[in-house]
Amino acid sequence: MSQQKRLFLLDAYALIFRGYYAFIKNPRINSKGMDTSAIMGFMNSLMDVIKREKPDHLAVAFDKGGSQLRNDLFPEYKANRDATPEAIKIAVPYIQDLLKAMHIPIIEVSGYEADDLIGTIAKQAEKQDYKVFMVTPDKDFAQLVSENIFMYKPARMGNGIEIWGVPEVLAKFEIEKPEQVIDFLGMMGDAADNIPGLPGVGEKTAKKFLKEYGSMENLLANTAQLKGKMKENIEANQEKGLLSKKLATILLDCPVVFNETDYELSTPDVEKTDALFNELEFRRMAEQFDALFKKEDSGSNMPSGNTKLHQKTSAKNEDQFDLFASPSTNEVTSPNHVQFYNTLENTPHNYQIIQGELGVKLLIQKLLQQKSVCLDTETTGLDALHAELVGISFSYEKGKAFYVPFPENQEEARALIAKFNPFFENQSIEKIGQNLKYDLKILANYGVTVHGNLFDTMIAHYLINPDMRHNMDILSETYLKYAPKSIVSLIGKKGKNQKSMRDVSLEEIKEYAAEDADVTFQLKEIFAAELEKTETKKLFETIEIPLVPVLAAMEKEGIRLDTAFLNTLSEDLNKDIQTLEATIYDIAGEHFNLASPKQLGTILFDKLKIGGAKQKKTKTGQYATGEEILSYLALEHPVVKNIQDWRQLVKLKNTYVDALPNQVDPISLRVHTEYMQTVAATGRLSSNNPNLQNIPIRTERGRQIRKAFVARDENYTLVSADYSQIELRVIAALSGEENMIKAFLNQEDIHKSTASKVFDVPLEEVTREQRSHAKTVNFGIIYGVSAFGLSNQTSLSRAESAALIEAYYKTYPRLKSYIQEQIDFARENGYVQTVLGRRRYLKDIQSQNAMVRGGAERNAVNAPIQGSAADIIKIAMIAIHQKLTTENWKSKMLLQVHDELVFDVHNSELEKIQPMIKHEMENAFQLKVPLIVDLGTGKNWLEAH
Repeated sequence: MSQQKRLFLLDAYALIFRGYYAFIKNPRINSKGMDTSAIMGFMNSLMDVIKREKPDHLAVAFDKGGSQLRNDLFPEYKANRDATPEAIKIAVPYIQDLLKAMHIPIIEVSGYEADDLIGTIAKQAEKQDYKVFMVTPDKDFAQLVSENIFMYKPARMGNGIEIWGVPEVLAKFEIEKPEQVIDFLGMMGDAADNIPGLPGVGEKTAKKFLKEYGSMENLLANTAQLKGKMKENIEANQEKGLLSKKLATILLDCPVVFNETDYELSTPDVEKTDALFNELEFRRMAEQFDALFKKEDSGSNMPSGNTKLHQKTSAKNEDQFDLFASPSTNEVTSPNHVQFYNTLENTPHNYQIIQGELGVKLLIQKLLQQKSVCLDTETTGLDALHAELVGISFSYEKGKAFYVPFPENQEEARALIAKFNPFFENQSIEKIGQNLKYDLKILANYGVTVHGNLFDTMIAHYLINPDMRHNMDILSETYLKYAPKSIVSLIGKKGKNQKSMRDVSLEEIKEYAAEDADVTFQLKEIFAAELEKTETKKLFETIEIPLVPVLAAMEKEGIRLDTAFLNTLSEDLNKDIQTLEATIYDIAGEHFNLASPKQLGTILFDKLKIGGAKQKKTKTGQYATGEEILSYLALEHPVVKNIQDWRQLVKLKNTYVDALPNQVDPISLRVHTEYMQTVAATGRLSSNNPNLQNIPIRTERGRQIRKAFVARDENYTLVSADYSQIELRVIAALSGEENMIKAFLNQEDIHKSTASKVFDVPLEEVTREQRSHAKTVNFGIIYGVSAFGLSNQTSLSRAESAALIEAYYKTYPRLKSYIQEQIDFARENGYVQTVLGRRRYLKDIQSQNAMVRGGAERNAVNAPIQGSAADIIKIAMIAIHQKLTTENWKSKMLLQVHDELVFDVHNSELEKIQPMIKHEMENAFQLKVPLIVDLGTGKNWLEAH
């Protein structure tokens, strides 16, 4: 008996939207600035179905112009939906082109929704003895489920696929037959589709009614059995209930016909799919795709055309594509892959191992004749403080590179690298690298200081295209169409079985390391021209590159930590946490898991009835208890404030107080944070291991953490230098707002000055509360604060907040027009820039979606201000570091945290260094208003700050 054939029908837009929002926090942007998240998300789902299920037949259904029937019945149907994001509009033609290249039918009929097309075809195919799987996350399809029709919910966020047959649907909806899903949806309504439903009927009530009455019609015929408000509501809305049921019913008689031959899955036209993947810059997906369709055929290229795929040639592969994974994590390699990129195997190259005295001597002679040389260190690990040199590769010509292996004996290694000093110290030779800061730190471990101009390809690309990723493999594949050898192929994946570079054969390591130098050299040629085109060359040469050795020196120096103090603080926090827990349990009248949002929601909203009847719920049906919700309810009940305090203390203890001692280096006994230049699109530095940018300073307990960062020893003192209100000074200068500029020039307290003007009171009569409100608006304006937002942050009502914002703009009229000018500039140019030309690209500035566009507009105002402040402190750091180095100071610059620099100052230099720091910071850049720096000293960071 032949096996039953299987048809898979994909709901295109449901999967496209799902793909787009899967990447919403980390969109996939290619080198052209295009958001490819929706295409990637959809293709991941499609490929997972094909790889996992090996279907006989498959088609994809699209909406075209919405449902004419439903719009005629109810003009408000889907009327509340936001405009489709631009990224999805752009995605659809690409997805359809890919489907055509794969010979997968596109089902699309004007005036019909995909649900109806899928429903019609599913029922037709069922009659022809097919098993049908409707691939969609949309629960509405459950009404169609039968003995041979299933819902197939794709994998998501690490969860596997779900297949709903009749038993699953009956259990999920607590009904007796799948058709009752229509009654369920009709009773409940659907906010997403704007289906009204019956007022006051939610999920629980709908299930209850279906158990009692079986259908919408039977419920409406028996309203006499209902009581009170529910009876009144349902009787008054009978027509609305019947209409909602009609709107929720999937049509089964659309003008489409299931075509068994057309829907047969066949071999794609790989040339066309490869060309599309190439255009989209889907490197990993192209490899996955080709591997998926070619492994069926043992070595020869399968013909394109509508020939059926070989079925069951291999055991079912249970691996799945993860919609939420970075594309680079799902690597599939195949010996049958038609090379999408050039590689070591198919690209002519001349890579040489250089060993022995003569070889090294000849190489150094060659290096000294060059204007630019790319270098790349190979080491025993990623920790630059302790990693040892395994080798260095050099390249100064495309396709040509040299690899110098270093002995394990450290004395011998130092002797060998010393021979290269004439090259490293040569001022006239440019040194190229990818993430050069790491190489500089490694070389410094061997007593080598690099001189001459630097060119870091990672930083160059960050300035050219800040929203894209900047690792070398991505850059090589994007700009050179060349896929470098993976380090995993040499040393294996992370974990206890991972090898060291010392374990790799010399021939293998030579090919890998020399290739890195060769590729980086080629990227430099491209990026040098791109920096000119994007007008960011000056920023690259005067700020970002000179900052690299500064950050390398700061990271190497580190800062001392008082771990004994942190241990005491941890014990104190523990007591405070236990006290708060006891108070919360006492108010709640029971013990519960405070860390469980589900249990907390039940206590706050069901038991204590805080915030009234209507509380926000998450997609899983539990109450939302995020910080935003609790902040809103804090004034309603004291327990909410206690819970906020408890959360804050637990986070403080876990993230900093208990974690920081574990990050002390066992050899230097100091903490060495790492600064990253290529993460924040605004140009701000970010810090990692540990992240010092996020240490809270608004609470007393948060401030205590700074007390743990201490001076080197009794001969040193910490000095903190902090720009005073730099962002407000920048916005005053950039906007040309005279009233604000005057206040700064007169050295007035800007918040007090603002309060005096907006509340129309003399300066000396401004109250603390008025100053506080003015301060909130001053900083809030930069972030586009609304009356609603302001009322949430202050004790003002929404009306008072609106009046305050209006008065603020009357006080500073130029500010309002500046904000509009920035938005207009962004609309016209697609980017905004800082005082030094750093660009922030705003792809959503033209979006039809008001929420998305609003975010881009806020960035248009905020990015030049934050970015300019970031640029200014970087200039100051470069100038100060240069003085500390060339003038041989004993004092060192240790930390940069937002607008503040922290120094370890030798007591003998304390008086002399403070005016130098102040002068360099205040004169880093000339604005229409003076830059002011506040200095403080102390044995620990808290005292100094």
